[in-house]
Amino acid sequence: MTADTQIPASAADADAEAWGELLAGSYREIGERAMRDLPIYNDALGVEAVGFRWFNGTTIGIMVTPWFMNVVMPASAIARDTSGPSLRIRFPAGDIEFTLSEVGQMGLIASCSLFSPMFQFADMVTARATAEATLAELMLPADSEEAVRRREPATSPIDRRNFLRGVLTERCG
Repeated sequence: MTADTQIPASAADADAEAWGELLAGSYREIGERAMRDLPIYNDALGVEAVGFRWFNGTTIGIMVTPWFMNVVMPASAIARDTSGPSLRIRFPAGDIEFTLSEVGQMGLIASCSLFSPMFQFADMVTARATAEATLAELMLPADSEEAVRRREPATSPIDRRNFLRGVLTERCG
């Protein structure tokens, strides 16, 4: 499907969710067949398609597995003009580099690694929340007020008097 193809938003998002679920099924099979016994497999996690939606003429979402978390999209439509193993895709937050690969019956996909291995996640709730927050950031224009506010350090200025009185160390201790 090309970027200029018009599909009603609800139908396009439903198609995107369905594609994400098919991809998750492929990764579940890969997990059972080839990954479960490897040292990078986090038994506390499962395979889940998170936030799949229609974006700029294609499907985009985040795949969470016990061994990686990636931003993924089908590459068949967007990779026609690409001869190399990677491509850059423009998102509201900026350009992201994707690697092209084949995944079983899904065919060619584009993926951008976020985490691998996945041992920093104790459970699926945390992994899912991280995936959702990452996708939200990806779709947030880099120069928007919200993006600038979110990316500012969450620190408050140090009050010299309180610092000298030990108030700062009391809050930290």
